[in-house]
Amino acid sequence: MPTRSADALDEALRARGLRSTLQRRLVLDAVAALGHGTPEQVCERVQVEAPSLSPSTVYRTLELLEKLGVVSHTHLGHGAPTYHVSGHEHIHLVCRRCGAVQEADVVQAGALAQEVADRYGFATDVAHLSLDGVCARCAGKHPTPAGR
Repeated sequence: MPTRSADALDEALRARGLRSTLQRRLVLDAVAALGHGTPEQVCERVQVEAPSLSPSTVYRTLELLEKLGVVSHTHLGHGAPTYHVSGHEHIHLVCRRCGAVQEADVVQAGALAQEVADRYGFATDVAHLSLDGVCARCAGKHPTPAGR
């Protein structure tokens, strides 16, 4: 796990009078390693190191980490939310054909967010934005790299 994430976790826990536990660190490590992971994927990854850690503990820990601002989630289509480490805010580009998830800079959504704010008075959280479409590879715009 990046040191920044571990430091952010420790700081956020201390600010709330909570302890940094192995379980909390394992869940954060799993989220960081996966990049974008569903609770089920996080649980599978954590259980490699801690087989006795229950799925309900992983879910509760993800909720706590999100309340602390250490991780955030996005809904990428229908199904379970996908978690990622906070601090690197981005838009999710989800391919309908292959399921690949790419990241785009939130700056790209700035004009849209401003237009929505101006027109509707609505403050958009672009860090939770997910756009569905077709990736360049599936659209045939870029050949598949050799070996894939």
